[in-house]
Order: sequence, then structure tokens, then C-alpha cells
Amino acid sequence: MKGNSQMKQTKLKAKLKFTPAQVIVIYYFIAIAVSVILLSLPGVHKPGVKVDFIDSLFTAVSAVSVTGLTAINISETYSVFGYVMIILILQLGGIGIMSLGTFIWLISGKKIGLRERQLIMVDHNQSSLSGVVNLIREIVKILIFIQILGAVLLTMYFTQYYDSLKEAFIHGIFTSVSATTNAGFDITGESLVPYHHDYFIQIITSILIVFGAIGFPVLIEVKEFLSNKNKNFRFSLFTKLTTITYGILLVFGTIMIYLLEMFNSFKGMPWHEKFFTAFFHSVSTRSAGLTTFDVTLFNEGTNLFMSALMFIGASPSSVGGGIRTTTFAIAILFLINFSRGKDNIQIFNREIQLVDVFRAFAVIILALTMVLVATILMSITEPNIPITTLIFEITSAFGTCGMSLGITEDLSNTGKITIMILMFIGRVGLISFLFTLGGKSNKTKYRYPKERVIIG
Repeated sequence: MKGNSQMKQTKLKAKLKFTPAQVIVIYYFIAIAVSVILLSLPGVHKPGVKVDFIDSLFTAVSAVSVTGLTAINISETYSVFGYVMIILILQLGGIGIMSLGTFIWLISGKKIGLRERQLIMVDHNQSSLSGVVNLIREIVKILIFIQILGAVLLTMYFTQYYDSLKEAFIHGIFTSVSATTNAGFDITGESLVPYHHDYFIQIITSILIVFGAIGFPVLIEVKEFLSNKNKNFRFSLFTKLTTITYGILLVFGTIMIYLLEMFNSFKGMPWHEKFFTAFFHSVSTRSAGLTTFDVTLFNEGTNLFMSALMFIGASPSSVGGGIRTTTFAIAILFLINFSRGKDNIQIFNREIQLVDVFRAFAVIILALTMVLVATILMSITEPNIPITTLIFEITSAFGTCGMSLGITEDLSNTGKITIMILMFIGRVGLISFLFTLGGKSNKTKYRYPKERVIIG
């Protein structure tokens, strides 16, 4: 009897033991709870300003997921102390909970165990435990350096816009952190619209956005290449694939936005103003959400196209969300190869593993299903908002982008909860979300005879 009791307890403990993916999700829930507390501290809000709990929760989820959608005006609601709290939350969400936690453990001299390495691997979509601690060390150092450099440049430049160095510094550091983490938060009340004609600010901000969205492994490999320590260095397939895909989407996005708005909202603008407006919004739709132009003036075709860009999102192991650039690239490459009668994907003298093709299509199908369900639900809860506007808001939330056509604060509580769920899943990542639902992996120990079915 005693032996049976011990066996039952052992089985119960095994069932209660969470998988790394489930632990990551729990950690992000805790991060949101802590963020709500931080945004409710005395002195966080401006004098006389009161914020409903649902709006504080919405802001916390948006900050942790580095999305940027808000149901309140940040500049009118939060004090300088509040800005500092938001910056801290953006660091937590952008760099990642496990990244910051691991970095603190390394500084304190704590040994990083197998369990922690598994959590880091899941949090950054890595396929191997090898080198994950060094990856975190490099991620934190590179991102902090980029943010500091961006803050210094923007602060110096903002002195011509603001009366005091303190005000220029606040705007400089907030813009740098918001851009690098692809958060999309702003303290101007109008995003970057006040700098619509200032191409220096737009270029610096675009560079910071790209650094945050292109993928941490890419930045680390570029750093290793520039250091010239390893003469036999070669870029990985991941870096080649994600960089080229990112570049193609950026160029294609710029051209399409330019053409779609040439005779609409861009009419009467000089060519360089049209180009920079189209370029910046192509960059920002990767996951940043900052705008230099009133996007409500864009036509429906442009908004739907930008929704598609936000749906794709940024690169894996970056601060961005969406289905990710490599997922999109693998799906396109598969379709091209399939149409040519090939049963595999070969690129850059390498072959993509079949399991990655399965994962890519699983992510796309789940993402499309989520967007469809959210659109149907919100068309019921928000009957007065056009479908194209809802799709824009939904893809912006899922892609953790943060662009909005100005409907966020008018959403019902059900609509806000739907958007929060999408932002959360977008930050955690669909692969981690799938593994969270699936629980522990159980490999099949037997196979049935294979049989063909009719397709198409």
C-alpha cells in the first residue's frame, strides 16, 4: 500500500511539472502582474489623473509585449516617474524575461543550470542548448549599447526641439528604448508625427527599429564578422535567410506604400517626403508601430497591405512578433519548389529540414485562425467599427506592432481583452504557445502503414 501511495505521488508530481514553454508563459503572466503594480505606484500618474484598472492592465500587457497599443494617452497620463517605469517594463519585455534574469544571475556569479538553459532556449526559439548563455550575454550587451548610443544621438539632436536638456534627454532616451525594443510607445501624444519633415530623426529611429527586429543572432554574427577574430567565419543559414527576407519586405513595403498613396494622402508632397513617409512606415510595420504620418489618412488598400506586413512581423529571436520573417520565407520557398515538382527546399547550398516546414505552416494556420476568430468576435462586440479597421488593429496586436487607426480607446472591455490576448500570444510566440497547449512531447513508439490521400 505504501509503495502504491509513493507511486501515485510520483505520478502526480510528474503531471504537475511544467514544461519549459509553460514556465515561460507563467513568467510573462507574472511580469504583467508586476507591471500593473509598477504602473499603479504613487507618483506614476500626473496629478489628478485616474486610470481604470482595465486600462492599466491593457498598458501593462502592451508594454510587456512591446506592442505600443494604448487605451490612454501616455503623455497626458504618466509623469516622468511613470515614463521611467514604462522604460523598465519595455526592457523586460524587449530583451526578454529569461535574458534579463540570466544576465543578473551571471553578474551575481550564479551557475546557470540545465533547467534555466531550457527556458532560455524556449524564450528565444533556439533549437539547441549549446551556447544559449553566451547568446544572452551578447544580446543584453548589444541591445544596451544600441539604446545608449541612440539615446545620446537623439538627446543631442532634440535640444533644438526642447527648451531644456532634461526634456531633450527624456524624449531622447524614451524614443531610443521604444524604437530599439520595437515598442511603439511615445510621449509626444502624436507618435513621431511632429518630426515628419525631420529625416535625421526618422533615419536614426529606423536604424534602431531594424536593430531590434532583425534578430539577435544576426546582430551577434555581424559583430563577430566585424571583429575579424575568426578568419573562417561564415554567416549561418538563419542570418542569410532572415536578413534577405527582411530586406525584401522592407523594399517591397516601401514601394507598395509609395504607389498606393501616391495619388491619395501623398498627393502634393515632394518626392523625398513621399519616399521617407513610405520607407519609415515600411520599417515600422515590421513590429515598431511608430508613425510619422496620420495613418488614418491612408486608403483601405494601404491599410490592408500594412496589416499583411504586421501579420508577418519581425524575425525570430528578436523583440518583434507576428508569424516571423523566416516562417514567411520558408512558406514561400516551399510553394516555389512545390510548383516546380521538388519535394525539398534547398537554398544557399543547404536544405531546410522538413520539421521546420511543418512548424512554419502550423504557425501560419494557427495565426490566420486566431486573426479570423478575433475579427469575427470583435465585429460582434464593436459593430460600429469597419472590418478593415478591426483587421488593422488585430494584426497590429498580434504582430506586437502597435499601429492603430485610433480605435483602441473606444473598444469595449471585451474588445480590449481580445487585443490583450493577441498581444500576449504575439510576444510569447506561437511556437511556445502551441507547446504550452500541447504539454509534454510524446514521441510515437509505433507507426501505421502509410497511404496516399487526394489533395486539391
